[in-house]
Amino acid sequence: MTGGVRRTTRTAARALALGLVLTLAAVLVPDSSVQPADYQLVRTESARGIDAADTIWILGIGSDAREGEARNRARGDAIQLVGINTRTGAATTIGIPRDSWVPIPGRGTNRVNAALYFGGPQLIGRTVGDMIGIQPDYVFVTGFGGFHRMVDAIGGIRVRSVHAFADSNLRPELYPNGFPRGEVRLDGEAAHIFVRIRKSLPDGDFDRSRNQQLALQGIHRRIHNQAHRPGFIERGVLSVMRNMHTDLSPAELYRLAQAVAQVDPGKLSACVVPGRTGMAGAASVVFADVATARRWGNEARESAVISRC
Repeated sequence: MTGGVRRTTRTAARALALGLVLTLAAVLVPDSSVQPADYQLVRTESARGIDAADTIWILGIGSDAREGEARNRARGDAIQLVGINTRTGAATTIGIPRDSWVPIPGRGTNRVNAALYFGGPQLIGRTVGDMIGIQPDYVFVTGFGGFHRMVDAIGGIRVRSVHAFADSNLRPELYPNGFPRGEVRLDGEAAHIFVRIRKSLPDGDFDRSRNQQLALQGIHRRIHNQAHRPGFIERGVLSVMRNMHTDLSPAELYRLAQAVAQVDPGKLSACVVPGRTGMAGAASVVFADVATARRWGNEARESAVISRC
């Protein structure tokens, strides 16, 4: 593997943590597609429990940890807050730019992704919760591996790309002119690249976050179509108990997997918190539109629906 492809694989694996969150792919795919301790799923201090409310919220974090570093004490690379209404089957995803300049409880003001480094899943959960106005029930953290194999294990995904764009790591025999606008079929390698690119997109990190949401929707459609298979969820729960660090009981994990699998692909909404880039001292940051983020939070808190971004 060349250095460029290796870097592409590592970066995209972090970014696609958000896809794993909505699908809980580690719960729903075969053993061969996950790696030991590559994922962490924890209940937050404010969690109501999956049976206590119609809507549950999961914060997905792609950790920037390098080999040998703790995934849950590095900087977050991709950040998505996912709501699932277990009664209606609706779901929504709120993408948070990783460089958003926000208050971190007990740590002053910093980039939102630094909260994982400072205090692990609980602190980044509180930080994003304060920003959006919704405290997540669970935090899901992943490192470099797993996504490529997971996408291949479910047979690839289809996305509807908003922009045409290219990358030097794309295989020319499949994508001679890069990704076209419109429907695109992605295997694991191409999906990595699709969610990694930002410099060739008109709106940079904001468009990248939107592409990540398109990918997670494609993943969920594939998972949703297989959830009816006898024993599918049960086998997945056993797999995740062997391959993921979690403080959830098997029963709670099973109910969470069922909730994810029952999300209606026609009832998905996705928005990325808007903002503007600027400088905080010597640091390039995003000044997020927190008022808009909280308006979405108020609208989606119980329904898991955002009517308009």
